[in-house]
Amino acid sequence: MGLFEKLLNKKNIALVICLILIVSFSTGIFADDFNEDYPLKEIFSIETSVSTDLKPPKIEAGAAIVMDMKSGRVLYEKNAHARKAIASTTKIMTAIVALERGNLEDKVKVSKRAANIGGSTINLKEGEEWTLKELLYGLMLRSGNDAAIAIAEHIGGSVEGFAALMNEKARELGLKNTQFKTPHGLDTPGHYSTAYELAQLTRYALNNPIFSQIVGTQNISVKGRSFYTTNEMLGAYPGADGVKTGYTGQAGRCLVTSATRNNMRLISVVLNCSSRTVRAKNSRAILDYAFNNYRLTKLLDESDNITEIQVSKGKAENVSVVPEKGIEMPLTEEEKSKMEMNVCLYYDKLNAPVLSDFEVGYVEFTANGNTIAKVALKTGKSVEKKRIIDYYRDIVGIWYRLMKLK
Repeated sequence: MGLFEKLLNKKNIALVICLILIVSFSTGIFADDFNEDYPLKEIFSIETSVSTDLKPPKIEAGAAIVMDMKSGRVLYEKNAHARKAIASTTKIMTAIVALERGNLEDKVKVSKRAANIGGSTINLKEGEEWTLKELLYGLMLRSGNDAAIAIAEHIGGSVEGFAALMNEKARELGLKNTQFKTPHGLDTPGHYSTAYELAQLTRYALNNPIFSQIVGTQNISVKGRSFYTTNEMLGAYPGADGVKTGYTGQAGRCLVTSATRNNMRLISVVLNCSSRTVRAKNSRAILDYAFNNYRLTKLLDESDNITEIQVSKGKAENVSVVPEKGIEMPLTEEEKSKMEMNVCLYYDKLNAPVLSDFEVGYVEFTANGNTIAKVALKTGKSVEKKRIIDYYRDIVGIWYRLMKLK
């Protein structure tokens, strides 16, 4: 082989290596929701599964959870507390911070930084003006990284300033294993959360009716552009009404889903899946498991009179004890059949005056030795302390009754 041929071979090898590095770099770093558009053929049948198998399904996700929206009870989990890269599911926090700190009709001017971001975009141009509401649809339906930056700069003054607001909100919500570095979720060191805390965040966010409306939208026309959701569960899984997809090289395919059936709204999270089909089937499997094996059950009404506590030196001899709030949560048939209620009171007697809403103990529900629910007990009303005139009236009343007996 001649010198020229050797050089040519070396050149070709170098060229191939460069191409591999370029492709790896672009798909691994800037791939967030990069190929979320392609149609999925028959992810699963539209029919609802009727399996009543009590065994939790085995899934391929790196981490997963199913949480009841109302009570926060966890119905399924796998590595739910492990810190993971979360890709564009980050935008759940981006949206809720924007909704709480901004005005939907705010005019947002697109910066050069926003217009030049890679990955999934809604093709914003530098200098364009969009309302915050329009950008939120682009953020949550099309997973626009450019929309995320435009929103962040408008609300937080800068991407970094907005990330600080995101972390402030995370602390407010008690998310101890969550940290944000960007509003879009592209792979960045120190940007992470867990399946459990993503579900908690989503549970909070879905209480905002505008957020809930946006993430449940399949398609919408904005400024002459059609935005179709990247969420394959919407329209394919019975009862699905949100929430957000995600994909990066580090995070894999991620999906946060909300679905409502039988008066139950459940939140599922799957992280680190190998494909869209896998994350959809994983989501279906764990949601089917929860819907098929749990039924929403009322354990306690907030108006229930649990018991009474004796009151010393009060105008009333006893005060009613009621729960701080009602309890309604998903239970299996086995849990319902073995449910036990235990009442614990901190006081045998209270001295007047007694204020209403004063905590006096708790009620706990257990099944098979596991605590299912626990709620504080409080006084149902106030009881005033007796005054001298009240004692005088008591004496007069006793004397009057004695006289009638004669």
